[in-house]
Amino acid sequence: MELSLRNPIIFFDLETTGTNILKDRIVEISYIKVMPSGAESERTLRVNPEMHIPEEATAVHHITDEDVKDKPTFRQVAQELANEFLGADLAGFNSNRFDIPILMEEFLRAGVNIDLSRRKFVDVQTIFHKMEQRTLIAAYKFYCGKDLTEAHSANADTRATYEVLKAQLDHYPSLRNDVEFLSEFSSQNKNVDLMGRIIYNADNKEVFNFGKYKGQLVEDVFRRDLGYYSWMMQGEFPANTKQVITNIKLRLK
Repeated sequence: MELSLRNPIIFFDLETTGTNILKDRIVEISYIKVMPSGAESERTLRVNPEMHIPEEATAVHHITDEDVKDKPTFRQVAQELANEFLGADLAGFNSNRFDIPILMEEFLRAGVNIDLSRRKFVDVQTIFHKMEQRTLIAAYKFYCGKDLTEAHSANADTRATYEVLKAQLDHYPSLRNDVEFLSEFSSQNKNVDLMGRIIYNADNKEVFNFGKYKGQLVEDVFRRDLGYYSWMMQGEFPANTKQVITNIKLRLK
């Protein structure tokens, strides 16, 4: 089933130096941009992460320091990528918990403040886990009847994710061919920040989703314990999370 789109949607996958959202860097990004007309364009870009690629990461994606030493840094391509992503919804495999947060960290580190607040995020892994509880390799085999022979190649994983979502729409009549529905269905929580440290409650109010104030309104906590805001701003939280809590704090004035 082809996707029914109101906006362009970008399927993307990242290969990185590791899995730490705050400290690791992108070494490869591959994306397929699908237009409402059905037209597709795709690109794979390697990036110099300006740090050593650990051997355990190379063992997964087979990208070495030598492979990227002459490639542009993320800062050099950030604005070009932001322009490509502007106005598009985003989709990936485990993208809500990893790819989107680390991509946003890279944009902010490069001084490019791309606004994703109105974008829809479709996480194909979450849909798969809710329906079948498996991995991308198994998902590709289950839904598409093919072997993913180049797993952990960003381009192969991106193409497989795109094909799996279309096959999921064919496989499950209960899934609506609508990006807004798929975004909501593939979300674990209604996040305010990309990492889900702050989420919306049933009354659409921002609450903490971690720590000693979990479930409490952020505004209420900051009114009685402003030191918690300072602790978060000085702690190892993503820049996007710090932006969110700063905006909430500024509302109190």
